[in-house]
Amino acid sequence: MHDGCSGSFENGKQTVDKVRQMGFAEQPMPMPLEIKCECGETFEMEYFEDKCPKCEMVFGVVPCHAFDPANVKPAGINY
Repeated sequence: MHDGCSGSFENGKQTVDKVRQMGFAEQPMPMPLEIKCECGETFEMEYFEDKCPKCEMVFGVVPCHAFDPANVKPAGINY
């Protein structure tokens, strides 16, 4: 599913699952990212797994890709 920092994921659920497996889900990111949710809300993503405050869409990003909002993937509402 993922091979270090060179790996990729097919969807947001795989990304969030990997972040959880690595133990980074509740850890703060080095730099918060501004994320535009599918519901139209913009929020600051502060953790490697975070949630839109409006619709509760869960987003995830692996630590080595946390420098760019393009790498943040939605996994599903309350995933």
